[in-house]
Amino acid sequence: MSRFGAAILDAQGYRLTLEEKAFFRDARPFGFILFARNIETPEQVRALVEELREAAGHEALITIDQEGGRVQRLRAPHWRDWPAPLDHVAAAGARAPEAMYLRYRLIAAELHALGIDSNCAPLVDVVGPATHPFLRNRCYGETPTRVAEIGRAVAEGLLAGGVLPVVKHIPGHGRATADSHHDLPRVDCVKNDLQNIDFKAFVTLSDLPLAMTAHVVYAALDGLPATLSPTVIAAIRDEIGFDGLLMTDDISMKALSGDLATLSRQALAAGCDVVLHCNGTLAERRAVAEAAGEMTHAAQTRAEAALACRRGPDPVDISALAAQLDALTGGRMHG
Repeated sequence: MSRFGAAILDAQGYRLTLEEKAFFRDARPFGFILFARNIETPEQVRALVEELREAAGHEALITIDQEGGRVQRLRAPHWRDWPAPLDHVAAAGARAPEAMYLRYRLIAAELHALGIDSNCAPLVDVVGPATHPFLRNRCYGETPTRVAEIGRAVAEGLLAGGVLPVVKHIPGHGRATADSHHDLPRVDCVKNDLQNIDFKAFVTLSDLPLAMTAHVVYAALDGLPATLSPTVIAAIRDEIGFDGLLMTDDISMKALSGDLATLSRQALAAGCDVVLHCNGTLAERRAVAEAAGEMTHAAQTRAEAALACRRGPDPVDISALAAQLDALTGGRMHG
């Protein structure tokens, strides 16, 4: 079969335009990512998902950011509203892994019903004393062991619901004191600290099928953002041991400077498998897709392995799971 395009792309609205359909047919992207601008009703989302896959010409991955708190694209009244992950972890205390498994099993049920088969979670960045507020309450804890334990529960909850997890932001965003949506964070700690804390949670979860990079400079490794750094990508592969499909964080974020086509080529040359593009015009999406081209043989192999992890959800009583979660958190933690 022909290789996938080495891009995960966005759509402009609730349904595809004729131009978008033609573009996606030519680009054949590996997958798509949905945002609030793509979401109105369950029926509309299902129709859009079908259009995206039909246009791409294959059972493309459809992913979304449904963490909870500030970062959730599906909201009431059609879907549950969730508190920030760190608040939920605090409410559940010692039983946080169980609670977070239930939370993301419920989220997976909502995603799977729409045809969405991936979620950009777990976030296993370790909270530090100076973690930027944009990230802090999206995290799960302050030690790599705790974060990895909860991250595993999140991943297992998603997988049990038929949704592929995307572990992020590898190799660790927790030390960043700037918001990478707007600025390029620089981390100046020694490499041993990175290995013993930030990398450690990702090592534990290195068997997961998909991961997303961090737009962060790790001065102990080199002066490039991780997404564009062959040195950092080598550390992700060799030291962390992650051999799944590695996607960039959004290539259009302000942490990266340069035109989208050049950035896309740099990310792939550094060792990323696929370029994620989230917000832009049709012309900008075309530029990313053309620069990314087709996946390499190695990336295609990892992509096919990731897609092979998709499975139907385990049969469960969703209302019973919601009641269990209420019992663990005092009934205050979801809408």
